[in-house]
Amino acid sequence: MSFLTDAANAAANPGTQPALPQGADLTALVAAKLCHDFISPSGAVMSGLDLLDDPTAQDMRDDAMGLIRQSARKMIALVNFSRVAFGASTSAETFATDELQNLLQGLTEGGRAQVEWRIQPTHLPKSHARTLLNLAYLTVGALPMGGTATITLREEDGWLSIAGQADGARARLKPEALSGLRGQPLSEGLHGQWIQPYWLWLTISESGGRLDTVVEDQRVSLLARLPMGQEI
Repeated sequence: MSFLTDAANAAANPGTQPALPQGADLTALVAAKLCHDFISPSGAVMSGLDLLDDPTAQDMRDDAMGLIRQSARKMIALVNFSRVAFGASTSAETFATDELQNLLQGLTEGGRAQVEWRIQPTHLPKSHARTLLNLAYLTVGALPMGGTATITLREEDGWLSIAGQADGARARLKPEALSGLRGQPLSEGLHGQWIQPYWLWLTISESGGRLDTVVEDQRVSLLARLPMGQEI
């Protein structure tokens, strides 16, 4: 279902669903998600430092240093990813797809899913880069038991098509994620599972594009179509 269909349904049935968050409410949800993402690696760093300070745990010094290094790398990967996926990042106006691939890899390496990045090197404006990065991340996230996430990009007739296909056992999207990807408010479930899919839908819709989501047996497909040359 595309955002155009969802918008039409919402207009035809006013008052049947809670309002979508805007302004400060939307900012608060994004901030809450980022805090949730950062709390785990930052807590692990503190645990490692506590071990280093514990005179009775000196035999675990190597383990503590390993935990600190691993968690610090995770935090840096989260910072770099979030600056592009949720913000404007530095002063860059365009982003190389190779750079976006590295940002995705920083968060997903070591996971169960394998990423097939089938995109030739090119440069994308901010909103298109934001779309690609979030769509790719959510495609990988649809494979909790492992599988292959294939990410592709194609330019045709003034449109940019970005596709993510997740193939694997138990490939799925949580109900909260489906609501977000369809531009629908959260009716039940966790806001943290809803906000990034909704952020992707919002980025695409405000760029004048559309997002289609298909869930099949052992496959989840996301397809974004964006007009070329338009920036937000």
